[in-house]
Amino acid sequence: MEKATKYVDRTIPEISLKDFSSRIDEITGQICDAAENVGFFAIVNHGITPEDMEAMFDISDAFFHLPDNVKATVPWSPLNVGWEKMEQVRPTTGLADMKESYQLQFGANMEGRWLADKHLPGFRDSCLAFMHRLQAISEMLMICLARGLGFEDDFFVKVHDPTHPDIMSVMRLIHYFPTPQPEEADRVGNYQRAGAHTDWGFLTLLLQRAGQGGLEICPGGGTGWTRVDFNAAAPGSIVCNIGDMLQSWSDDRFRSTLHRVKTPCGDPGDYYGERFSLAFFNQPIGNTVVRGPRGKYAPLTGGEFIKRAIDAHFTALQEKLRTGPSAGGPSSVEAAA
Repeated sequence: MEKATKYVDRTIPEISLKDFSSRIDEITGQICDAAENVGFFAIVNHGITPEDMEAMFDISDAFFHLPDNVKATVPWSPLNVGWEKMEQVRPTTGLADMKESYQLQFGANMEGRWLADKHLPGFRDSCLAFMHRLQAISEMLMICLARGLGFEDDFFVKVHDPTHPDIMSVMRLIHYFPTPQPEEADRVGNYQRAGAHTDWGFLTLLLQRAGQGGLEICPGGGTGWTRVDFNAAAPGSIVCNIGDMLQSWSDDRFRSTLHRVKTPCGDPGDYYGERFSLAFFNQPIGNTVVRGPRGKYAPLTGGEFIKRAIDAHFTALQEKLRTGPSAGGPSSVEAAA
């Protein structure tokens, strides 16, 4: 288990999207300032109510409490779709996160990866509808980010078109397992909720279920963590953060910030119960060329960028899929059957 955490007070901006069209210059300034200085911010007045969010969490809850052999009918694939359980190993820890997740996309990559309606009636339609709502919010943020970088307003919106067959954006349903209490640490050993990492995509929108904290950030990779939980003060807020791809696309002007879901260790306010969150990772059409205004980095397609990240974070699982159980244990499908 982790040692007591050193915490640092930091201001994480809260940005209202109310009257977006008439306030776009003001909102653009706020978002770009947050992207440059913190890499994280929360948005409110975005059009999704706390009740809408809780309804989506209820659907996620229902999925994750299905038997593993049912969830295993939609196994994870290297296209970053499907269900996995304790298969994401963070390079910073070398350990698997103690969670399960179900990656959902808009397009052709989901063929054979949608849960059958007989298990949860209406699951696919409900998830797609919610994904489109998050897409609409993302597009407002993309306009601001494009303006801040001197691109045309629709520059990022066009390359994140959800109707394109090669769009890579992902809505990830996440379920963290209950964490052992401190007195169980010797028996349990190393236990990670989500080890420290940066997101590899363009822009992340994160929904956290009320009362289930744990997200923390460490800007600049320095010492000291800061809790990120707006639910008490701003119910229904969405936490947003810059990903590695946008940092590259901005020639390092915008910051992809180190963050984690803390493993409780006895600090005041630690949350030990099961935890549900939902992340919408904006990732562009695969052949999109990622290159900033000043050309600081060599051009790379979005598909190449994402593949490198998946290879780094899911190496063990991909090896299992390639070689089968005889060369490294069961795959997530076989282990769940």
